[in-house]
Amino acid sequence: MLALLGLAPAIAGGLNPTAAQADNPIVQTIYTADPAPLVYNNRVYLYTGHDEDNSTWFTMKEWRVFSSDDMVNWTDHGSPLSLATFSWAKQDAWAGQAVHRNGKFYWYVPMVVRATGQMGIGVAVADSPTGPFRDAIGRPLVSNGEIDPTVFIDDDGQAYLYWGNPRLWYVKLNADMISYSGSPTQIPLTTAGFGARTGDANRPTLYEEGPWVYKRNGLYYMAFAARCCSEFVAYSTAPGPLGPWTYRGTIMPTQGSSFTNHPGIIDFKGNSYFFYHNGALPGGGGFTRSVAVEKFSYGADGSIPTINMTTTGAPQVGTLDPYARQEAETMAWGQGVETEASSLGGRNVGYIDNGDYIKVKGVAFGAGATKFTAMVASAGSGGSIELRLDSVTGPLVGTCQVTPTGGWQTWTNPSCPVSGATGTHDLYLRFTGGSGSLFNIDHWWFTSSLSGTPPPVNRR
Repeated sequence: MLALLGLAPAIAGGLNPTAAQADNPIVQTIYTADPAPLVYNNRVYLYTGHDEDNSTWFTMKEWRVFSSDDMVNWTDHGSPLSLATFSWAKQDAWAGQAVHRNGKFYWYVPMVVRATGQMGIGVAVADSPTGPFRDAIGRPLVSNGEIDPTVFIDDDGQAYLYWGNPRLWYVKLNADMISYSGSPTQIPLTTAGFGARTGDANRPTLYEEGPWVYKRNGLYYMAFAARCCSEFVAYSTAPGPLGPWTYRGTIMPTQGSSFTNHPGIIDFKGNSYFFYHNGALPGGGGFTRSVAVEKFSYGADGSIPTINMTTTGAPQVGTLDPYARQEAETMAWGQGVETEASSLGGRNVGYIDNGDYIKVKGVAFGAGATKFTAMVASAGSGGSIELRLDSVTGPLVGTCQVTPTGGWQTWTNPSCPVSGATGTHDLYLRFTGGSGSLFNIDHWWFTSSLSGTPPPVNRR
């Protein structure tokens, strides 16, 4: 069974249906941390760390990937990269970042080097944004005991890798993205560039860790976690990728129940978004964190406003098409459920108990749906999928029965009639049945009143 067994019951017992109308944090099936968003092919891919359940330290063994095309319904792509990917790594799968270049995806991640016992930064490569990733060079790319790599490719094609705690370093990456020119070089941490810290003679500036570097409208930005502990998120700007940096102020004040924070900032479909983490899920805290996101707007001078944590998160961009195949692991909120590898490829939602549910936001039914079909499997007693609109107790537009299939990965696709699903609504798939795990669900779709042709069931 999955390592997140301890989390799912806590979420199921710790949240009520009213609280779950919120969509932040954006992942509820596991604890996630250190968000690193990447926009690719009109979709956001979110690379995160994974805090193990019940952790009392930064106990992290793998990295995870999620994606969305509307900023609210996120698809779980599992873990395409872990400590086991790197034969030279010992522990601590901490904060990294992935970028796209030359048709490949490069993921820079820090780990403890087995031979030296100090932190080093590895680089993994994949042909797809969701992996699988492999160790690109078989050794650390850089290793000076410091952490938190961020990577930036300038308009002229020059790529830079920045990292560091307590200092701040950079190297110029070569075009292959797996080697560099010159030697690691420190960026001067001046109070003019990174703000003034009081009370710690060894750390005169606010810079702590977690740099995030990008360029927008000709201005270079570095967001970073500031002044541990508890951290807030601050930023500096510069006319060039190597400075000189000017401290600009606070992005997100100290708040939430995590004593660390970690920024990730992107523009997507004409909007700007700030990713961070907190400890907002049941059982959450400084070592059991969760990724969240807020929409924001830059000032006319390129300034970033003060952003506060919310439980509502970013608004939806567009709507979700229920008449196309939708993965069950695509959700705005999951209550009590987990995901796991599916024999059909990708992942499925499993460990479903009576009363658990999935919320899918902004589903555009249009003129109306007549039928619902799901790909399900059950080695247990089966159960029912209630289709409800706008809340877990909202109007019931259909109920689909799931009978035992003889195995948790033995799949069948029952259908049921649907009535009253028109217009755009939040869709709740509420699962009911007896005790214990009921069934798994891999994907689903609706049939429109305007068309009787379902999408192909073998596509992923």
